[in-house]
Amino acid sequence: MKTRKLLMAVFVLMMVSCITNNQSSSIEGSWVKPIAGMENQEEGFLLSEGGKASSINMATLDYQQWEKVDNKLILKGESRGNGITFEFEDSLDIELLNKDSLVLVDPTDGYRVCYTRKKM
Repeated sequence: MKTRKLLMAVFVLMMVSCITNNQSSSIEGSWVKPIAGMENQEEGFLLSEGGKASSINMATLDYQQWEKVDNKLILKGESRGNGITFEFEDSLDIELLNKDSLVLVDPTDGYRVCYTRKKM
């Protein structure tokens, strides 16, 4: 009985440790996902030191700045298309962040996007 309780306690501590480690990963880096219909190509964004952002393989969406506030990622930039350019700001919930994965959810419509960290 004591062995079972000890094993359960160790298991719970391991789970808490994993959850804590997943949430403390750095968000800086290159995050990509497959392009729909062209799964051999990727698109996404680069989050650099000092809040600088840039787009990866997205000509019409020019990310310029980012900020992490609590459990939200705020991306700012310009959208360009059909001869019209306008500034945008997206505030997305961070559902998951670890060393390899970033899952963002748009709180307005629940749209969920899964990114993987691109190895440099």
